[in-house]
Amino acid sequence: MFLKLVPDSTAIQFTRMRVVALMVSAALIVGSFVALFTIGLNFGIDFRGGVTIEVVDGEPIDEGAVREAVGALGLGDISVQGIQDFAGTEPAVVVFVERQEATDPQPNEDGEIDLDVANENAQQEASALVQQTLRTLLGDDVEFRKIDVVGPTVSGELIQKGAIAVVLAITMMLIYIWLRFEWQFSLGAIVALVHDVIITLGMFAVTRLEFNLAIIAAILTIVGYSMNDTVVVYDRVRENLRKFKKKELSDLLDLSINDTLSRTVMTSVTTLLALASLAVFGGEVLRGFTLAMIWGIVIGTYSSIFVASPFLLATGVKRDWSKQAAPATP
Repeated sequence: MFLKLVPDSTAIQFTRMRVVALMVSAALIVGSFVALFTIGLNFGIDFRGGVTIEVVDGEPIDEGAVREAVGALGLGDISVQGIQDFAGTEPAVVVFVERQEATDPQPNEDGEIDLDVANENAQQEASALVQQTLRTLLGDDVEFRKIDVVGPTVSGELIQKGAIAVVLAITMMLIYIWLRFEWQFSLGAIVALVHDVIITLGMFAVTRLEFNLAIIAAILTIVGYSMNDTVVVYDRVRENLRKFKKKELSDLLDLSINDTLSRTVMTSVTTLLALASLAVFGGEVLRGFTLAMIWGIVIGTYSSIFVASPFLLATGVKRDWSKQAAPATP
């Protein structure tokens, strides 16, 4: 006998909760905008630029000693964070140094000063200096497992391309839904997607989790997951609109959501179980991505039920699908 998280037949009246859901969503969106404009996102090295060095040693690493040694180099703001590998046995620390700018840029052969090249060179010099300092402090047998050096030019391009990727994904989803269903469904799906993205960004602003390229990948994955969940519900709505031509739209939406509820819950729970394993055993590198995905699964499931589906009530979609052709007059 298989465990059933949701009975085969449910009759939950979701549309009656739409006013409360609207108030909750509005509060979350407003709060997200306030957090984004007041607190801002905690951009990682991918977007801010700087130097990140992950150093591994066979012995426990004194984070305080590393922080003091690197801080004495005069490279600006630094951070030192202790991490462990997947097995939790190998001590390591990640050292982040803020983006460096050339203090005395030299002209090239043509007598011109290229600030971008000069700043990139300053970044590389800072990376080499930090590595040498760590070798002196911890010994020559230390291992630098990861070294990332991102300059201001690259970080600016990454911000632009990341934003374009998200906007393009949502636009293509809009076109897909518009072609597969009707414009009312398309608008409802896009409202749900924008709802999910804004609230996810607000969550990152409030929690101060590092926002990097992995999070952009997580947001794109969330967009795809949320859209898939919404399409499943919309497909059942379309079937029921053709089947029950005189049923009230609110009742028909409740019926459609309940018909797909078991699938929605099982998909969300199994996905969350996999993500929970990544959150526990995936280490620091995957933690931000995993937490973003967990949040996205929750908010995406919520929006499919309480945002995308009730939105059809405001657009009068039933009139487009359920009108019967008038009988011909003799």
